This record gives sequence, structure tokens and C-alpha cells, in this order.
Amino acid sequence: MPLSLEQLKTIEQRLLWLAAWTVHTANHLREKADDDVKVGGHQASCASIVSILTALYFDVLRPEDRVAVKPHAAPVFHAMHYLMGSQTREKLENFRGYGGAQSYPSRTKDIDDVDFSTGSVGLGVAITAFAAMMQDYLLARPWTELGAGTRPPGRMIALVGDAELDEGNIYECLQEGWKHGLRNCWWIIDYNRQSLDGVVHEGLWARIEAIFRAFGWRVEVLRFGALQRAAFAEPGGERLKGWIEACPNSLYSALTYLGGAAWRRRLLDDIGDQGDVTALIERRSDAELSELMNNLGGQCLETLREAFGRAQDDQPTVFLAYTIKGWGTPLAGHKDNHAGLMTKAQMAEFQRAMGVGEGEEWEPFATIEDEAAFRAALSEVPFFAAGPRRWSAPQLPSPGPVFLDDEMLSTQAGFGKILDALARGDSELARRIVTTSPDVTVSTNLGGWVNRRGLFAREAVGDTFREEKIPSAQKWAFTPEGQHIELGIAEMNLFLLLGAAGLSHSLFGERLIPIGTVYDPFVARGLDALNYACYQDARFIIAGTPSGVTLAPEGGAHQSIGAQLIGMSQDGLVSFEPAFLDELSIIMDWAFDYLQRDGEGDPDERTWLRDETGGSVYLRLSTRPVEQVRARPREDAAFRQGVIDGGYWLKPPGPNAEVVIAYQGVIAPEAIRAAARIGEGRRDIGVLAVTSADRLNSGWTAARRARARGQEGAVSQIERLMEGVPRHAQLITVTDGHPATLAWIGGVKGHGVTPLGVEHFGQTGTIRDLYRHFMIDADAIVAAASRLSPGRRL
Repeated sequence: MPLSLEQLKTIEQRLLWLAAWTVHTANHLREKADDDVKVGGHQASCASIVSILTALYFDVLRPEDRVAVKPHAAPVFHAMHYLMGSQTREKLENFRGYGGAQSYPSRTKDIDDVDFSTGSVGLGVAITAFAAMMQDYLLARPWTELGAGTRPPGRMIALVGDAELDEGNIYECLQEGWKHGLRNCWWIIDYNRQSLDGVVHEGLWARIEAIFRAFGWRVEVLRFGALQRAAFAEPGGERLKGWIEACPNSLYSALTYLGGAAWRRRLLDDIGDQGDVTALIERRSDAELSELMNNLGGQCLETLREAFGRAQDDQPTVFLAYTIKGWGTPLAGHKDNHAGLMTKAQMAEFQRAMGVGEGEEWEPFATIEDEAAFRAALSEVPFFAAGPRRWSAPQLPSPGPVFLDDEMLSTQAGFGKILDALARGDSELARRIVTTSPDVTVSTNLGGWVNRRGLFAREAVGDTFREEKIPSAQKWAFTPEGQHIELGIAEMNLFLLLGAAGLSHSLFGERLIPIGTVYDPFVARGLDALNYACYQDARFIIAGTPSGVTLAPEGGAHQSIGAQLIGMSQDGLVSFEPAFLDELSIIMDWAFDYLQRDGEGDPDERTWLRDETGGSVYLRLSTRPVEQVRARPREDAAFRQGVIDGGYWLKPPGPNAEVVIAYQGVIAPEAIRAAARIGEGRRDIGVLAVTSADRLNSGWTAARRARARGQEGAVSQIERLMEGVPRHAQLITVTDGHPATLAWIGGVKGHGVTPLGVEHFGQTGTIRDLYRHFMIDADAIVAAASRLSPGRRL
């Protein structure tokens, strides 16, 4: 039985109190050290959305619906789950503290039922659109529970702070959603018209409405609450309505803060006529007048229920809900309320107004007379009745490494050939792969995969060029069965789609293997969305290709320098940069398994990496064809393990080694040629093939931490590799990227190191030109060895 309006109002007030008290406790009651910073918590932002959240969760949502809650509403969200028994008092008392409820809703760090992490504003909004697109992808497949009709589809919903609409990724997302026929998506805008530094510009609502309508969304503008609409029906009400519509946002906020008497003075001064309007105003006390003027659409449960009830089809819908920042609290309307906190005196007055007795501050059902009946009513709320809504999906076995026998090929081309081989097969893994790219599908070698598996669209669209018999290597037909989602050239959308697809096992109970490609320098362009996807533990493979100054003719704008350091520093993402096809084959096979892991447990004592927890994978590839070096048999277990662990000896150093070259990626031929030349005048030269500076470095730091905690036997992969290198040997590291990527290896055992790499923007030229210019060619390596080691000049 649906909750009554009175029951919803009770919940609304309970959540308003609990959220405010949570923030108050964190800032004013919890013990602090002298050097602690302000805790914060956004009491005013919580207050403006409390009515929306109440109506949505307790009257509208079903378990299959998914919600991204605006970051600053976290205390209300946690309070809601506390009321429903899925959040603890201990964590609320420790809000924004170590181990407590998080500042912003987090899938990975909060215990309550978070669908989408939020925090970096705008991203949580947009990912709901891409989650809706992925739901459509699964609905088109009869072998999924969604496609078979055994699991109902849901609405992907975002609770949006109005300032989030300043983020450019919102509009990139709207365009992409329109192209893909977005449906089953709601965005509910908390239009309180106040942000951290000011008040929203006048008339913005009309621009917002126009933009959404242009992209095919239904727009519901919830400006007036039920009390206001009733007042407008009274004699003189139309003049009051006109005054409200014309009132500047800043004035409305100021009068809200000043209260009923200020409202009365201003209204009588502006529209008082000693007739109908004056009578309308005078019939109400100051408190009643203040309640009337604060009764905007987004603070009115009755209005919200009606509006949500009107959106029963699958058309994407935006609700522009006018609200009061700080609604119902002493902070309401104040210019500084975004970061403001109620003082102890204000909180005491607020507590009296809310009817919460001393000592009952944390009681979920304080102020409720019949607690048992109220609990019974809550137990039947559909959204919560089924319990936590995190699904899981079986792991998919990999068919094994796809080895290629080409003697001369680039890693980017190898990547495409491996996917093409998988596309030719009928493995369950291949059926679950979904690829995507921001308008660089062909130029990142996904063409073969797409030709075999097709492009996805809910409705079939033929390939006009083929129908007109125009020769082309590409088969660009769209069908519901297609396995490639083509995106426009917006890297934020790429990583948001990968994030949504990479959560499909948890959101929809269906395992997908998402693979994206992007030009390597533009990983940085989508970095915020990449970080966001990793933060909520989405699982995907991203291939950054082409990379480095090796993309010589393209010039500095397309030549990546710092991408390797992004790969090393990004949590939740393991980065690899193979030089040879066998390495790539082994890494991709491992990656398919790694994406699906979700275990706990101790670190692997071979590497000290927490591989059982799984994560996403970044492949940095190149278009430079490289002669294949197969110094170790493919079946060699130690070789395979070394590739995965981050490095192996291509040429082990001898006991009297004077120089060791460590390289990563496409620069391998330069390192190998240099080693041969150096070997003519120096002894026992070693060549270390680094496939993942990320994993080597992470394992090293993890082993050092383990030793600091008393596990003296902890040894990492890079420490084992460097163990046999004589202390007097000179280390030369080289990579087509920032020299810091490998320079740290010298610190593992205290070897002198000369790091070679690229630190400045590139330019056009040939590979030979640029390698020589940046001193990462064989000549530069040989010259460094000649300077560093005793003996005749090389």
C-alpha cells in the first residue's frame, strides 16, 4: 500500500533532521585536533533536495531503478538508509571521518546501497544516460535476463545540483544520448539557484528547458507548490503569481532568509492594492506567509508526486524543480549557506522546532507516536523491500592467448588482429565483448572486429555505401545485435560509457567485457571521467593508441608524453606497454580474467600486488611496425609470468655487467640495437624488457610497506630482477614517454641511472628525426653508455 502524503511528510522531516544532525555532529560535537581542518557537510544543499529524495525513494522508485545522488546530498542519502536500517549510527557519527560514512556517495567505500558514486560534479549525472544506453544494449540480447524479459528494465535517474549544469560533459552527453535514442532516463534538477560563490543568473531555467527539448526530452518545470497554486486561485492570486515569476533569484533568496515579516513588507510595497492582493496577504500570519512563499514545486511532496506520476513512458525526462537552499533550516536563502553550518545556538532552535527531544537526536523514529505501525509501513516500500540491489554475474573463461605469427607488425595492428580472431570464434567471452571508440574506430584498428560483429543500434540502419555498391573496407551496418557502440569525438563520453558498461554485472546482473580505444594523448582529455569510472570500480580495457612521438608526422598535439605516468598513478587501473606481439597476446588474455575478479584476500607474495581484487586495464600501443623478437618460447611459464608481473630479462646481465638497458614499449628496437653495439666494448650487457612500469613500481612500494610492517621476506618482482645486477653497473632507462616512467628503477638497488625519454612537446618529422631530437634512439643510448662506463669510447 503506498504511503500517505502525511507519512511522506513525516519521512521528509525525519531525513531533514537526521542529515542536519549528522553534519552538526561532525563539525561541532566530534573531538578534533588543533590542526584539523573544517569538516563541512552541506546542510543547506541537503535541505533543498530532501523533499525530492523523499518523494522519489519512498513513492516512485522500484528496485530495478538506479539513482545517482548529487554529491552534496550525501548526508540525506545516508540518513535515509539509517532510517531504513541499512546504515549505522556509528558511521553517521563518524561522517567524513576515517571509516565513516563518506562525504559523497561511494559504491566502494559506503555500506549503504549506492548505485553510482558521485563527487566530481556532472559525471554522476551523465553516467545515468550511458547506463540507460547499456541497459538497451542488454535488452536487445535475448540471451540476457533483461532481453528474455525475466528481469524488468529500470529508470536511470540523476539527482542534479543546478550548478552541475555548468559542466561541459553534461551537454556532450545530451548530444550522444540523442544520437542513440536515449530512453528510461530521468534527471531531476535541484534548482535552488544558489552555488558556492553566488546566485544563478536570471532566466537560466528557460535556456535549460530549450536545450533539453531540443534533444528530445520531456521537460517538467515544477515552479509552484500546492499551497502556492491554491493561493493563485484566490482573488488577487494571479498578481501574486506574476510577482513571484518576475522576482529576481537573489531577492527571493534574501526574503526567504529574512522571513515572513520581510515577505509581507515587500509584497505589500510591490503589489499591495488594499484590495484582493492585500487581503490574500493579510489573511496569513507571518509564519503562514513564509510557508507559502517557500512552497516551491521542488519542496512540495504533492507536486513532486504528481509530476513523477505523469512520466510513465520511456521518454527521457528532466524535472526542473524549484527549491529553497537551506529549506526548513535557519540557513534558508542566505547568500553564504553553501558552505555555511548552523551554529550550536541555531541547531538548538532547529531542534526545538523539529520537536526532537534532548537525548533523542539519533533516534530514527523520534517524534513518531506509533513507531511499530510506521516501521511496518516502511517495510512495504517497494524500493527497499528487496534489500540491497547489487547483482553479480558468472566469470567468463578466456579461450587463451591469441598468438600471432607476423614477423613485422605494430602492437596496434596486433591488437586489432587479436580482436578479429576472437570475433571469428564463438566463445562466450567474444559474445560478451562490447567495443566503443570516440570516432577513431578504424584508425585504432577496431575495423576488423566491427566488420564481423557489427555496430549496435536499437533499430537497424543499413550501410548506404555498400547498398550503393561503393567499394569500402568497412561494413557500417547498425543492428540490435551489433557489438560496437560508435561515439562522437568526446573522450569524456567514452570513459563514461566504459564506466557504465564496466558496471553491467553489478547494475544489471550481466557480464560484459567493455573495450575502448582512444588516441593516447587524449586519455588526458577524458581523465576526469576515467578517474570517476575507476573510483566506482568499473571494469574495462582502454587502449591508448597511437602513442608517443613515434606518431611522428602528426606533430606535438597528437604525441603523448605523460600518459605513462597517468597509467602508473591511476588507482583501479593497471597499465601495460608491450613491445612485441607475444607480450600483447599474453597481457590481453590475462586482462580478460583480471577484469572479472572481485576477491579479497592477501597480496600475492610473488609480486605483492592485490591481483585478486581485479580492476581495469590500460594498454599503451603504437602504430610503428616492429620486427618481432621471440627470445623465449611462448609456452615458457616464467616468460608469461614475467610479462604479466611487469618485466623480464630479454638478455640477462652477466656477473661483470657494466651497463644495463631497461626499456618499455615501442622503443625496444633502439634498445636492442644499442645493446649489440655497446656489447662490442663493454662486458655482460643486460637488457630488461619492461612491460608494465606500473606493476613493477606498485609491487616495489607494496613490498617495502610489507617489510615496514614486519614481513621481512617480502620481495617484489623488480627487486628479484635487479638482484643479480652488480652494484657498479650503470642503468640506462629509455621509453617513448616521460623519463620518470622508468627512472625510479635505479633506486631499487642503488644503481646509478641515466633516464632517457621525452619531456617536451613534439613536432612533425620522421620517427628517426624525432628519436634523434629527443635523444631516445640507439645512438643516444650508446653515447650514454660510453660516458657512464669505463673503457674505450663506443
